[in-house]
Amino acid sequence: MRPGREIPAMSSAMFSQDLSGVSRALAGRIGESVPRYTSYPTAPHFHAGVTGETVRGWLAAIPRGETISLYVHIPFCDRLCWFCACHTKQTLRYEPVSDYLKSLHAEIALVAGLVGGRSQVRSVHFGGGSPTMLRPDDLVALDAAMRAAFSYRPDAEISVEIDPNDMDAARFDALAAIGMTRASLGVQDFDPKVQKAINREQGFAITKAVVDGVRARGVGSVNLDLLYGLPHQTRQGLAATVACCLSLRPDRIALFGYAHVPWFKKHQTMIDEAALPDAVTRFEQSRLAARLIGAAGYGAIGLDHFARSSDSLAVAASGGRLRRNFQGYTDDASPILIGLGPSSISRLPQGYAQNAPAAAVYGRLVGEGRVPATRGLALSAEDHARGWLIERLMCDFGFSRGALVARFGEIGQALVAEAERHVASDGDGLLLMRGGDFVVSLDGRPFVRSVAARFDPYLASGKARHSAAV
Repeated sequence: MRPGREIPAMSSAMFSQDLSGVSRALAGRIGESVPRYTSYPTAPHFHAGVTGETVRGWLAAIPRGETISLYVHIPFCDRLCWFCACHTKQTLRYEPVSDYLKSLHAEIALVAGLVGGRSQVRSVHFGGGSPTMLRPDDLVALDAAMRAAFSYRPDAEISVEIDPNDMDAARFDALAAIGMTRASLGVQDFDPKVQKAINREQGFAITKAVVDGVRARGVGSVNLDLLYGLPHQTRQGLAATVACCLSLRPDRIALFGYAHVPWFKKHQTMIDEAALPDAVTRFEQSRLAARLIGAAGYGAIGLDHFARSSDSLAVAASGGRLRRNFQGYTDDASPILIGLGPSSISRLPQGYAQNAPAAAVYGRLVGEGRVPATRGLALSAEDHARGWLIERLMCDFGFSRGALVARFGEIGQALVAEAERHVASDGDGLLLMRGGDFVVSLDGRPFVRSVAARFDPYLASGKARHSAAV
């Protein structure tokens, strides 16, 4: 193994060839509902015992010289995509957005007062909702306020989620002015029938114009998000969408399975469930898209990301430095992520904290000078150990017995014994022992979320419902 890497990487060619033969029976049997594991423990297990005062203490305890990352949530869209599971609200008026920005600026000042100048910002991610719904001058003013409040590293990455339908010349210029280094565009599917079924009409020409526009302004990295498992989606249509995306030569591609959770997001009831593909068809769609993307020269990164070999995500994966957070796979090595805005989640060494989801409640708390967190979870030593194990499964498709014990001592030894029991009882051969380490089999890699769930004791005790594993 290379220095710094605990589990050897698998090339995109191996991924696209070896996973194509997984049986339909296995796909149907393992297509269970499990978390996406962008955190451990997962958000449904957060509780009101973590308060704003709790988080105030956590923020004040950030050590001097530590690097941090920021997530900024813009909880508005000018159209509501029915497939979306994000915390957002449709508005055709800009007044609610302007009012919200006042609260966001106040939270930025509040958090900066607690963190002070002790840390440096390594990365910033603007998400939503639709960050590009902001007026250009408001976006530039927001960036200026953040740079005045926090100390940015010279090489800080600035990522922005873009709705291509929002874009005009002034917004392109604003994104350049704030120093955007990565543009992330949602594509989903270019089939007009699928787009109509999810209320997301966005032609290829519009998407190409945005990709061309950000590149013309010096943005070096473009990410495209694709979805499988959508209503009326076919293998042929998905293949055509992938071909269109590849023609744009993105640096990264994220391939997600549509999460149908109408009990959580009521607007998803607008989607005709009879038009959704079954578990086996979803599986076939995911493998087809993965093979096509891999054949175009993109390396497979974890469960559902792909990147050019020169991209920083691919470099991190090959070096054993791939991480996972609430935006998915990342090369961000910062141990602290601070979420700003309603529903945003912060990850600190002591635990997780989530801001009030409702913009009105969030605004009231910030207006009172209070940290707007209303729920979260303080991490135990066992939570840290299981979180590390699950992250390595999700990122590396395996984990090192030696590294687990070296990091977590007796808790690590207990988890090794637990992993051995899982291997012994695994009739599908999804988790294997190899050279003393634990690895997910080639057939098991599409179902790594199910493998990770075996190490999640919270899952059995909770009542939360989750999306399909594949």
